[in-house]
Amino acid sequence: MIKAVTGTKDILPDEIPAWKVVEKTIERIFRNFNYKEIRTPVFEETSLFARGIGEETDIVGKEMYSFTDRSENNITLKPEMTASVVRAFIEHSLGKQQSLNKLYYVSPMFRQERPQAGRLRQFHQFGAEALGSTSVYLDVEMIQMAYEILKELGLKDLNVKINSLGTPESRNLYKEKLRKFLSDKKDKLSEDSRKRFEKNILRIFDSKDEKDKKIMKDAPLLLDNLDNESKDSFEIVKETLKLSEIPFKVDPYLVRGLDYYTKTTFEIVSGKVGSQNALCGGGRYDLLVEQLEGEPTPGVGFAAGIERILLACENEKTLNLPENKIDLFIACLNDELAGKVFEIALNLRRKNISVECDYLNRSLKAQMREANRLKAKYVLFVGGDEYKNGLANLKNMETSEQRLVSLNKIDSILLEVFNV
Repeated sequence: MIKAVTGTKDILPDEIPAWKVVEKTIERIFRNFNYKEIRTPVFEETSLFARGIGEETDIVGKEMYSFTDRSENNITLKPEMTASVVRAFIEHSLGKQQSLNKLYYVSPMFRQERPQAGRLRQFHQFGAEALGSTSVYLDVEMIQMAYEILKELGLKDLNVKINSLGTPESRNLYKEKLRKFLSDKKDKLSEDSRKRFEKNILRIFDSKDEKDKKIMKDAPLLLDNLDNESKDSFEIVKETLKLSEIPFKVDPYLVRGLDYYTKTTFEIVSGKVGSQNALCGGGRYDLLVEQLEGEPTPGVGFAAGIERILLACENEKTLNLPENKIDLFIACLNDELAGKVFEIALNLRRKNISVECDYLNRSLKAQMREANRLKAKYVLFVGGDEYKNGLANLKNMETSEQRLVSLNKIDSILLEVFNV
């Protein structure tokens, strides 16, 4: 039997209502903040991610699904969305159409990671990008939107962590200080961290190796080596979050795993999803547009994992899903009336009434079992002597009340019943 590829998951019909609740919440909150949806292709040129995310990141180095197509193009299934949004922003000259572009997305992503709870190889993210302003209040807006969405979904066990990565200039000075600190400890680092020492030393803070973690506990912190501009911006972030009544904690070890971040960076983690506890993360990336050959344009954004959020919602039992009921089931009493039943069903469906009927030539008893399984609000019985007189029986399944209705007026009767 052919099964789904390892690390991928079918989303079955009984799971879809939870996804719909999350998606509608996402759309509503982003609309409240005046963000417009953008959709980009599921694959891009590999060079986009190599340049945008960084060659030395785990994503580019180990996790991307890349291949050469029949035209000898190097293609990658997108592992994240920010680089794609920025590519679209540059390609379509969105910055020339308006000074500030506030965009959001919901999209599948692909990374060849080790599958575990909350981590799949095809997964789904939503997020936002604001391109065109250096305002620190947009940094806070990203945190506000992410937090509002998670709180709206009922999640309570949330921790907001923030940090500042400073300007490129202050960060370069700090890297030299960190390099001096690690120079006599380099041989004790893991193989990955020794490579990062040479190519991107900040990545060592991302290491999962316990020996690396122990060494880095005593390392000088970037937060203590910020330039004045970054310090001032970070103070505004903290004060504005307090005014927004969003609880947060400064985490000086928070170094986002992508190369394009500057100044504000943040994560929101949950205590309800196990080891893969980061529900979302983001920050400012004032260099990325220029890095991808666009006009220098400041930007800030975040991304959140839908599967992890759904896992947290399930573990906290927060989602109140709408009861999945159908408006009407049409029971056919005579086989020769199947065509008539089908005609009635179509007419009602075109009037936004949800209708099901029998396609399996079942007995009336079996049809009623199906109506109950579908939680039909009403059942319309078509056939028998009533049909000869142009009538049908309409049963309210909640009260068991029945009444005869004219088939010629069934549309108007049911439109009134269902307030359509």
